[in-house]
Amino acid sequence: MGGAIALAISPIDANHLLLATDSGLLRSRNGGRDWSVEAPTVLVGAVFAAAFDAEGQRALVSTGSGIFRTDEENSWRRVPAPDDAAPARAIVRGSVARRVYLAGWRGLSRSDDWGASWSPATDGLSEGSTTALAVSPGPPETVYVIVGGKIWASTDGARTWVSRTTGLPVIDVDILTVDSRDQARVWAAGADRLFRSDDRGEHWRLVGRPLPESNTAVRGIAASGNSIVLTTERGLYRSADGGQRWELVIENLPAHLEAGPLVRDPADAATLYAGFSLTPYPELWRRAAEGGGSLGRLNPSSLAGGAAFLILLTLGAVVAVRRLARYYQTPGGSGSAPQGQGHDRIGKTPR
Repeated sequence: MGGAIALAISPIDANHLLLATDSGLLRSRNGGRDWSVEAPTVLVGAVFAAAFDAEGQRALVSTGSGIFRTDEENSWRRVPAPDDAAPARAIVRGSVARRVYLAGWRGLSRSDDWGASWSPATDGLSEGSTTALAVSPGPPETVYVIVGGKIWASTDGARTWVSRTTGLPVIDVDILTVDSRDQARVWAAGADRLFRSDDRGEHWRLVGRPLPESNTAVRGIAASGNSIVLTTERGLYRSADGGQRWELVIENLPAHLEAGPLVRDPADAATLYAGFSLTPYPELWRRAAEGGGSLGRLNPSSLAGGAAFLILLTLGAVVAVRRLARYYQTPGGSGSAPQGQGHDRIGKTPR
């Protein structure tokens, strides 16, 4: 396994995780201490996106070849999907029961029956792929997307869209995210700068100073007070003073890897999961979209050491880093650990 691509956390059980990797899907029931391979004969190759429903029972994932749904653990089936949906860039549940949004390789879709059927959601959007997707539960529910490097928002279930660029310079935006503590606050990054809106994207203002390295693509944003963490193609950056100074975090992190998914623990807003990849993230999607072969299939032997690509962070005045478990539960219940490293079973521990 060479990379963590996406992470879904159950909204009712913060210890229940689905980790999408470049070689398949993993499930953990104890906050990352132990993992099992999920449906390896069905979910073949890389998994690019994952989401739980509001009850934490159903889930949707995207492989390079299609969209799959489960209603019970380790029982997955392919569901009908729009053309060019896979490999999906993001799957995000809505605030309405069973509603989910899908940013496909091309196009944007909405389902009101948890993936059994889909409706196009691109009316009014500019041409181009939806490269980022976020949902603020509201009320009102607000859906944000990035299309062609520009931010758009919808408050009617992605039926109509308005541009949300007031205050932004003429740049291509890399990523956006909704603040977990303030649903009206939205963060965005692009052109080595960080931006914030406090009115659901209607107006934006610049935050802090530029990142130290120019032309740095940002993959994820998390903020708490003056503490900010960014995952980027150069690794993980943090600032303790509202972005005035940026530091590349190196200690205890995988070296020379791209940082990608950055996901908050729904039970503790100060706890983050950050994923890393050996292969550049755009290359993973490009290979799948062009029909290239999968990078590999998960098996018990390849699991060993894979947790090095998913890191647990505590966001505060200092970013504390903990590696997740290196002990894995195989489908048969036995475990394996990296040779010479023992059972380093670090998971979510009380702070």
